[in-house]
Amino acid sequence: MERAVMYMRLSRQDEGKEENRDSESIENQRMLLKEYAGQHGYQIVKEYVDEDCSGLNEERPGFQQMIRDARKGMFDVILAKSQSRFSRNMNHVEKYLHREFPLLGIRFLGVVDGTDSGSHRNKKARQIYGLINEWYCEDLSDSVKAVLHRKVRDGEFIGSFAPYGYRKSQQNRHLLVPDPGEAQIVRDIFMQYAGGNSMRQICRYLEEQEIKPPGVGKCRDDSARTWNAMTIKRILTNEVYLGHMLQGKSVKQCIKETKRRYVRKEEWVRREHTHEPILSEELFKQVQSRLKR
Repeated sequence: MERAVMYMRLSRQDEGKEENRDSESIENQRMLLKEYAGQHGYQIVKEYVDEDCSGLNEERPGFQQMIRDARKGMFDVILAKSQSRFSRNMNHVEKYLHREFPLLGIRFLGVVDGTDSGSHRNKKARQIYGLINEWYCEDLSDSVKAVLHRKVRDGEFIGSFAPYGYRKSQQNRHLLVPDPGEAQIVRDIFMQYAGGNSMRQICRYLEEQEIKPPGVGKCRDDSARTWNAMTIKRILTNEVYLGHMLQGKSVKQCIKETKRRYVRKEEWVRREHTHEPILSEELFKQVQSRLKR
């Protein structure tokens, strides 16, 4: 009996589509693959799952673990619902399905679309699927960008996490509302700096008060994060606390890459009075004056 593993992936785009959410769910994929394995005599030895991960990027935790295990010879077959669940990147199709997996003696099977890396006659279909999947992502990316650009121009917040001192409104996730606790900390930081304290002194005060810095509890790798002068400076120079929105500070250069390119400040999109301010104009100007000095 051949050893098989199951690979399941769900992206944010899949979750956002009401008609596809159930059919593409991880549990649905798991049931489908288990049934297929039972019918074809495969022994499932492990499963790999990536949730909220794009198929264009290979830096997915479950995907990378599967590749490491494949190189160790831990299984013979990879089962996925379709080739698009495995990847929507044509480069990955060539890299893994057509080069590395054959050398490792591993066969990839797409249960729904009939992808079979063990069949030479299936190669053209795999390449066509790869192109179609990549084109789909490009078209989807263009549509999403158009919507996000409109929201930015309208002064709506499109970030994943609200700036420190704010949270997203429960009624409208594109609207920022003050977070009472964090907003008071922001005011304290501005008041202390305007009163003559240095950024390092403010950091020590916040650490002594056991106040968590921005991002802690929201990011995966935040266990060692502490207050620092750069964090304080970002807060002291952020016009969001005046009720203004500045977005479009960076852009993705390619849908296949996660790296972003920073945009010149004069090209940022600035909209005034988009949400409730935390600070007064007078206090903010006082702090900017000291920063310049």
